Formats: sequence, structure tokens, C-alpha cells
Amino acid sequence: MQSQPFSSFDQQTSTSSSSSSLPSLMTQQQQPDVSFVRSTQGFPRSALDRAAAAKLRLEHNYKVSLQQAIERNQRRVDLEKRLLQEHGSQEKKNRQLQSLGRKESQYLRLQRTRLGLDDFVTVKVIGKGAFGEVRLVQAGDTGKIYAMKTLRKSEMLKKDQLAHVKAERDVLAESDSPWVTQLYFSFQDTQYLYLIMEFLPGGDLMTMLIKYDTFSEPVTRFYMAEIVLALEAVHKLGFIHRDIKPDNILIDKDGHIKLSDFGLSTGFHKTHHSQYYQRLLEGAQNTSGTESIHLSTKEKIATWKKNRRGLAYSTVGTPDYIAPEIFLQKGYGQECDWWSLGTIMFECLCGYPPFCSDNPHETYRKIMNWRETLIFPDDQPISREAEDLIRRLVCDSEYRLGRLSVDEIKAHPFFYGVNWETLRSEPSPYVPQLTSITDTSHFPTEELDSVPEAVETVMPQGYQSDTVNAQKDLAFVGYTFKRFDYLTRKNIL
Repeated sequence: MQSQPFSSFDQQTSTSSSSSSLPSLMTQQQQPDVSFVRSTQGFPRSALDRAAAAKLRLEHNYKVSLQQAIERNQRRVDLEKRLLQEHGSQEKKNRQLQSLGRKESQYLRLQRTRLGLDDFVTVKVIGKGAFGEVRLVQAGDTGKIYAMKTLRKSEMLKKDQLAHVKAERDVLAESDSPWVTQLYFSFQDTQYLYLIMEFLPGGDLMTMLIKYDTFSEPVTRFYMAEIVLALEAVHKLGFIHRDIKPDNILIDKDGHIKLSDFGLSTGFHKTHHSQYYQRLLEGAQNTSGTESIHLSTKEKIATWKKNRRGLAYSTVGTPDYIAPEIFLQKGYGQECDWWSLGTIMFECLCGYPPFCSDNPHETYRKIMNWRETLIFPDDQPISREAEDLIRRLVCDSEYRLGRLSVDEIKAHPFFYGVNWETLRSEPSPYVPQLTSITDTSHFPTEELDSVPEAVETVMPQGYQSDTVNAQKDLAFVGYTFKRFDYLTRKNIL
């Protein structure tokens, strides 16, 4: 019988290896366990920032992928439920399911496509502010018109506005309410954040008030009722606006309102900064409180109109509509927005907000002493119901109407006759006259030339630019967004 090649060598090797492995194994067992202590000491700050950014991106990508899968499955389930209720043929139902599948695939591909500034053509600048501007733009591929809001990343970071800018993006992305301005896309580059939103050509409530001085009670009732429904929609999303003002109440092509914060006039809630409140408090302690006490209603309206637009464009803004509990910063809820509703209603009927003054310090003093300073003008009479509603909104938060439920406000006699279910489909008292889809005649664009450009803040000495860039990268992870239902409606998918 022929022996196998290398058989003797294999046997020798096997014997020697088995005999030599025993001491080796015993040696390994006798060695103590070795543990490694993970430490970030010795690594430069830039490396740690990059590692943190990478970790955050991975976590975000996983979260987004999971959320998209859930939403994709839900859309499939919703369509299947709808098809079960229809009486069409099975072939037709299969075609609709296949169509949804194709749209989902196209949406996934679009998600991987990076939007950029080059994808839009600027038609006109329609707003400026401390941190950026708002432009009327046209999409290069579809020709559709949008309002593009740009925000400077470095200013958001330096002015401690990260939470506010993310909150706005979140509420706009989560909302599909007709009372909230629609966000279609959001993207970013190294310097700016971009929000691509629906363009509302009717301007804002501030411009209307400057033009007409006051509204009649029926007109005021219409707009206040719509603001109530808009705030109800925001509150249902779990958000508190905190800074409702006529600047942020936009008018669509049919004359109905939508809430937004894209008039960059307030510098993105700069008035919510604790240091700003402290400055107001210090300034208020040095004011006499005798300003404008003898002015007539017409004189107050004229003074307010003269100062209002300048306040809108300033980096300081105006606290006229902010509830006192926000200034105190001792905790507040959704009821703070109902205070703002009351001050706007006062302005619509009287021509100026109840606590207006020549400077924010005096306005702050009046708001904090509202029991003495909430005065209705004798030469501008309003109904008993209107005054009662204002007084029940502009009051202590624990007694404020709407604190328990929005139904408290809806049931007030001032709103008698309002059909809350059909209000948005009813004719508006004011319908903007438009000549084209790019008509900006209802925006004060002629005033923008006199508005100074946003100046970038100088950081403290020793503040490293690479640290700022790393923080920017880390802070704005997850800002990009594309709306599926909009892309479907517009046949982009």
C-alpha cells in the first residue's frame, strides 16, 4: 500500500505541536487580565470635535433611516386601507401600489441629492434682518416660486440661537397645518442655513395695520379667530411661539393668515435671551414713566407708525407683545401666546399696542405694570365684548382665558357667530390684488435699501475659528429636510 506523501512529517509536526502547546497554555492562563482605560487625554480639541461630530452624524443617520422606514411603511398601510374602501378593480389597486413604490424609490434617491444655492435663482430680496435675509426665489428645474430664508451659522452660534433655529425648523417640518407656513426643503452650506418655504404674497399683518391704522370689529374678529386656530395648531404640535406679533402673521393669496417667523425683523427671538431681559430691567429702573401720557389716539397712532418699521428691522426688536411671565423667566406655558393675542387685538381696534413707548425699556416697564398701564382710549370706543376679551387675555397667567383650553376663548361672546370649522374656507375681508406669481407689492421692499447689512459679530480674543467651525458642524447636523407629500403633489416624484 502506497504511503501518503508528507504523512511522517504531519505526524511529527502534530506530536511536537501537541507536546509544546501545554506549557504555552499554562503560561497564558497564569498571565493577569489586561484592561485598557479609554481616555481622551492627549488628543487635540480639533480631533475630539471631529469624533463627536462623527458620532452625532452616525446616530442621526440611524435615527433618520429608522424614521423614514416607519413613515414609508405608514404610507403603504394608509394606501392599502384606502384601497380596501374603494370599489375599483384589483388591477387598478395594484397599479396604485406600484406607483407608490416608484415614488418611494425616487424619494430615497432625492434624499441623497444635495440641494444648493445654485438650484435657485433670486427674483428679489423681500426681507432683511440681523442674521440674514429673505428672498423671493425661483427653482431652476421646475420654475416654482418660493421664499428662501437664509441664516448665518456663525451668528446663530455666537448669539446663542441654536435652540431657536432648530425649533423653528422642527415645527415647520412637522406641521402640515394650513395655519402654518409650509417648509418644503431645508439645507445648509459651510456658512448659511437655508429654509425653502411657501411664498405668501399678501405681506403681513403689520403692513396692513400701518396702511389702515385700525380695523373694524368684524374684520378684527375674523383675523383674531384665525390667529386662535393657528395658535391652536402650533400648540397641538407641542410648541409655544412666545413671540406672536403682526410681523409674524402672514397673508396668503386668498387673504387668510398663516403663522411664521420668517420676517427676520426680530433677529430670531433675540428678545428671549436672559441678558436682554436684564438690560431691559436695568433700563426700566431709570425711566420716569411719564412718556406719552397726554397724547391723543391719533397722535399715538402716528408715533407708533413712525417707529414701527424701524423697530421691525432693528437688532433689538420690540417687546410690545411679549407676556410678562416670559420676562420673569420663572416658567410659562402656552397661555403666554394668548397674552400676545390680546395685545394684537388691542392694536387692531385702537391703532397701537397697549404698552407702546419710544424705547424698549419703557415698554418693558409698562408690561410689568400692566394693571396701571392697560388703558383703553376714550376717543376710540370699542364694544363691551371686545374690551372684556382683551382684559381677560392681557392679565395674570393663572387667570388668563385659554389657560385650561382654547375652547374658553372660542366660547367668548366676542366670537359669537364664528364658524370655527369652516372659517378658512370663508371669504376674507381683504384679498390681495396680485399681478403675477412674483408680485411683491405687498412687501415694503423699497425700504430695504436703508436697512444696514448684517454685520458679523467679532468673537472674544482667543476664540479659535476652527472651534467655531467644528461647533457649527456639530450644531446643525440634521437640519436638512425634504417634504415627501409636497414632492408628490407637485409631481416631482
